[in-house]
Amino acid sequence: MKNPRKMGLITLAVLVVLGLAGGGIAWQTQRQRQSQPRIVATTYAIVQIADKLNLPLVGVPTTANTLPKQYRQVAKVGSPMNPSVEKITALKPTAVYSVTTLDDQFGKAFKAQHVAPHFLNLSSVHHLQKTLTQLGRRYDRQSAAAKQNNLINQAKQRATRRARGHQAPRVLVLMGLPGASYMVATNHAYVGDLVRLAGGANVFTSKDQEYQAPNDEAIQKADPQVILRLEHAMPAMVTKQFDQEFKDNAMWARTSAVKHHRVYDLQEPTFDATANMRVVTALNQVSQWLYPKGAAA
Repeated sequence: MKNPRKMGLITLAVLVVLGLAGGGIAWQTQRQRQSQPRIVATTYAIVQIADKLNLPLVGVPTTANTLPKQYRQVAKVGSPMNPSVEKITALKPTAVYSVTTLDDQFGKAFKAQHVAPHFLNLSSVHHLQKTLTQLGRRYDRQSAAAKQNNLINQAKQRATRRARGHQAPRVLVLMGLPGASYMVATNHAYVGDLVRLAGGANVFTSKDQEYQAPNDEAIQKADPQVILRLEHAMPAMVTKQFDQEFKDNAMWARTSAVKHHRVYDLQEPTFDATANMRVVTALNQVSQWLYPKGAAA
């Protein structure tokens, strides 16, 4: 007969080993959960970036734009211009992302709730590429980020080749807002940056401002050869506003752009006030508008 004491010790040893193994698995599972990022994206542009990098999101903006399939069931946290801090904090995020242009608007509201959002600079294609690289490094998505940056670099090269040997056209960029007329976009605005990359000469430049108040006399003096009208937020309404402005204000009819039918409307989702992952299509389109086939060298 086997020694009962010896059998008891063996049984106890087995239980201890199983307990340690089970505890180790539980600890590892808990650690994995803690290391799994819980990211909230408050703008559609950031959602696009997350999609290209295959990042897990627990919160997305409330938007009329079509969300990528993997995020359609994710919690909505309100519009990009007015996100709900309460809804965001309830999601217990490890990171909240917005854009630098909205920092002044609701940065204080986040701080009041002890939330420290990251404001990404998407004011230019360069800053978009830098953001891709940084997020790729932070979330171990370097390969995906490099792939997107390569596609953007190829679009830049195509635009440079298309403009080569041609005189840069004078370009005026306008940004319309629902019920608020329009602003002039400078070289520091995203669409202004697209114009630069496409080989155009923005007729309004600035050292640091993205947008300026319009001035009829200055516009007429600049005599733009191409006019790009960014219809932001509510394109149907803004298009009507632009059409009415161009009809009522005789100044527009005297510009070269209107005389030669080179006025183009820029609408979401291809175009936006901030850089986004439609940049390749957007740059290709601006390049073609500035240098259509058959343009004289």
